[in-house]
Amino acid sequence: MSITTSQQIGKWYELYKTIDVTYTKEIIKSVGLDTRGVFLKCVGEQWPCVIYSSSFSGAKVIASAKVALTDRIAKANNMVSLRFSFKLTDKPDPVSFFIGAKVLGYSNYAQGGGDLQYVSLQYTQQPPDDFIDIMGRLLEANINSARRREERILLNPDAMRRLCLVSKDSYIYVQGVPRKCILRDLSFSGAKAIIVGLAKFLVDKECILRIEMDEPRESLDIRGTIVRYEDVEGRKDLTAIAIHFDEQIVPMTFKMHINDYLSQVRQPRAESENAAAAAAASAAASAPAGKPTAAPPPGK
Repeated sequence: MSITTSQQIGKWYELYKTIDVTYTKEIIKSVGLDTRGVFLKCVGEQWPCVIYSSSFSGAKVIASAKVALTDRIAKANNMVSLRFSFKLTDKPDPVSFFIGAKVLGYSNYAQGGGDLQYVSLQYTQQPPDDFIDIMGRLLEANINSARRREERILLNPDAMRRLCLVSKDSYIYVQGVPRKCILRDLSFSGAKAIIVGLAKFLVDKECILRIEMDEPRESLDIRGTIVRYEDVEGRKDLTAIAIHFDEQIVPMTFKMHINDYLSQVRQPRAESENAAAAAAASAAASAPAGKPTAAPPPGK
């Protein structure tokens, strides 16, 4: 995982401040949320709760509907603290923190049989940088999966390291039959791979591509369709195939790996462009007043 600057934290906070993230099983796994370490704290007492959704400005949790909780919150002028806890692959210990909040209201939780309720919270402070970093990465990856869907990553050793890709050797399953393949490139929307044998009969067939990732170590099965094939120059026994993913169900962790890579390789270029622009501005500012730099003659 790349290091996030304070400038990036501020950018994510402003861009995504009001976007709500619903905590599905996939989201919980992707961000490493430790659900056992989440609770409401009010006047020194802790109440277990379940995070339903959150943004950088508030959250909705599922908590007890007991009068004891609502009375305590009322006595505290609706002021509470919401505790988050995350288990991150690059940190040995869980990352935990409190966010001060105000209770805006309650509503029934139909599946709780009357014992549970939704509690709507509005943060009274900007969340910690750790929270913005964790959720900002997820939000940016989800947005960029559409905006930068066609940017392809050639799988050389450096790209594999940055992507946390364990190996280019993989498997593609077509109609349940596994075929060995070698990955050539990846993107948010698809992949190219080399397989043994002819592939013209595989075009338009649905498939599952298995990819081994690290940090965290996991096997990702990505559904897609083989959309075309081409010969491999000098190798009649091999064929290159292009796979288009079903983008509605691409695993979020895969999107985050792709986005982290694109962010890393774009950053040096952006810094270089900014430095060049600053140098040009400095040169223009240092030119004597009333004596503009002469333009070169045509053709030179």
